[in-house]
Amino acid sequence: MRFATFSRGGSPEVGAVGPAEDVIRPLRDGPLAFSGDMSNLAESYDDLALDLISRGPALKLSEVQLLAPILTPRRNVFCVGKNYKEHAKEFSQSGFDASSAAEIPEVPIIFTKSPGSVIGPLAEISSHSELTQSLDYEAELGVVIGRGGAAISREAALSHVWGYTIINDVTARDLQRRHQQWFIGKSLDTFCPMGPWIVTADEIDPQRLDISCKVNEQLRQHANTRDMIFDVATLIETISKGITLRAADIIATGTPAGVGAGFKPPRFLKRDDVVSISIEKIGTLTNRVA
Repeated sequence: MRFATFSRGGSPEVGAVGPAEDVIRPLRDGPLAFSGDMSNLAESYDDLALDLISRGPALKLSEVQLLAPILTPRRNVFCVGKNYKEHAKEFSQSGFDASSAAEIPEVPIIFTKSPGSVIGPLAEISSHSELTQSLDYEAELGVVIGRGGAAISREAALSHVWGYTIINDVTARDLQRRHQQWFIGKSLDTFCPMGPWIVTADEIDPQRLDISCKVNEQLRQHANTRDMIFDVATLIETISKGITLRAADIIATGTPAGVGAGFKPPRFLKRDDVVSISIEKIGTLTNRVA
């Protein structure tokens, strides 16, 4: 199933998106009478009578505003650096990598983005031109945890996933290099576009998804999630070894080659550029640079 957070002029609501992606059924209006947010849905999903969803009233998707599926994450978004070999190589050779990690990392590189950086589909990415001259895009598969836990084994890891979404790990490359730790360069306001919805884990094999990114309709990134150095299960195992994962935690799993910093000369984003990221079986996330 697909679940989205949306607005019809009032407070944010959660709804189920129809298979044809043309209607949305507000969960609070139907017999399910669910009034929580997406984080609440992730943690209570297994206890809900989901067969009731199809009996609720439907709205045209074109008549509502889609928001970020998880409007304000409860914690920082967990992120993974250099998780595709070709991207690891291009970034190490770009002149913007101030980390001491090897070109191809031996263990996952984990950092985080601020919850306040999250925006939804069609929301504008701020150029922050007073702070950066090297605004970049990164197409990523996002993982949403359902059942939390600590010391989760790789074999059990995927059973802890509730769903998947699309994330654009927007980055100020000059700030990333200057501060060495990546948090500031990755966490400016609007630097985490997410959406357009969450697709539940039963519909997705996370290691068999085509992923692509276009800037102004020009293809920049294209790969398959099977190319990850560390797969989703390994990332969950790694993070949960000493950090208890909780329902609605989000993991951005890394980006393939083709980011702006990887071109010579670099092709950074500028005002009015439109970034569209597509992931097979999920959909497309589009945002414009303000």
